[in-house]
Amino acid sequence: MLSSLLMQSQTYEVGGFVGGANFIGDVGKTTYIAPKTPVFGALFKWNRSARHAFRGSINFAQIEGDDKDSHEGRRKERGYKFTNTITEISAGIEYTFVDFNVYSGRNESTPYLYTGITYFWYNALYKVGSTIKDYDGASSFAIPMVLGYKVKLGTKLVFAGEIGARYTFSDGIDGSNPVKGQPKNNPNYQFGNLNNNDWYVFTGVSFTFTFGRKPCYCNF
Repeated sequence: MLSSLLMQSQTYEVGGFVGGANFIGDVGKTTYIAPKTPVFGALFKWNRSARHAFRGSINFAQIEGDDKDSHEGRRKERGYKFTNTITEISAGIEYTFVDFNVYSGRNESTPYLYTGITYFWYNALYKVGSTIKDYDGASSFAIPMVLGYKVKLGTKLVFAGEIGARYTFSDGIDGSNPVKGQPKNNPNYQFGNLNNNDWYVFTGVSFTFTFGRKPCYCNF
């Protein structure tokens, strides 16, 4: 009987994500939502009920920071800037504020929250004089905190817009606290606030296509 119930609740979504990225750290602006550079990716959802789904994604982004864009006079005078690339994989739970059933035949929409665990790769940077350079590849974990709103388009398509901040366990994305080689933990290469880790934010939209059996949602 359990096997039969599981077979009736295989409702999946697969699609793409596109938007803009911004960085919050020791270089550049400190505005929390300021999409500047491109981000794109793919996502997959396994809807386990009308209120929650397991979600996985992979995203690719370019991020940058320039002290000239900052509102702080000290940063403007310093004049550091950097560019980096982010590749992340993420898995977690998406929770909707109200029931959202793509097979209901009604027009449905709802705000949602998503969180879980993210693992990402980036270029380790370090400062040489007033220039920030690449050193080597590095990786770390992050906690995603995403707020979005999604709308059902027919019975097969879902459109969503979201803002997602990632709190990282690294302070080296902008090169302010190098994590590789000789510059690692070397005060001569460190700058900024070493007590605060870096953040990056993805703001964008997604389209997903639903497939699978009409869900039962009666076993979990």
